[in-house]
Amino acid sequence: MDRLPFPDDLIRAQQQWHDTYRALTAPRPRRTTELRRRLLALSARIHGHPFWSTPAGRTPAARVELRQRTAADRTQVAA
Repeated sequence: MDRLPFPDDLIRAQQQWHDTYRALTAPRPRRTTELRRRLLALSARIHGHPFWSTPAGRTPAARVELRQRTAADRTQVAA
């Protein structure tokens, strides 16, 4: 399967979403209100991105690929 051409800003937003989510799931996280607000803002930015109205972004598989690709990238960076 070919990789979809996600815009850089969408990839960065999804990576930041993963990082923020991981920070919230840490034992006894600090600044939980700030992290939750950031997670909501990033979710809105990702959901409302113009890429999703393009032919490549109209399928549910595109959203799954974005999440999988950015989660895999963060796992490799952490390892």
